[in-house]
Amino acid sequence: MKGFNGGMAQLMKQANQMQTRMKKVQDELAKQEYTGTSGGGAVTVTVNGEYKMTALTINPEVVKSGDVEMIQDMILTATNEAVKVARETSQKEMEKVTGGMNIPGLF
Repeated sequence: MKGFNGGMAQLMKQANQMQTRMKKVQDELAKQEYTGTSGGGAVTVTVNGEYKMTALTINPEVVKSGDVEMIQDMILTATNEAVKVARETSQKEMEKVTGGMNIPGLF
């Protein structure tokens, strides 16, 4: 029984270390910014690691066209691209910590 307790203590220690590393990576990822563009750079959206938009740039020439629906579509496309990059980056970084284990509720 002594071996079991020692093994369990080691397992708990490793779990705590992984949790600490995960928290550190999550904090670092939350501070990063990710960019998506559309319309050949006509619209650029930046989001942070918490998937919140932090910047939106629209080329003035696009606005002059007066095509509101096109501008809206470009904003959506650029935003979705920025969020996709943020998610993919987050998943890759967390896989480094977890060794590829799929931990429910992590992402």
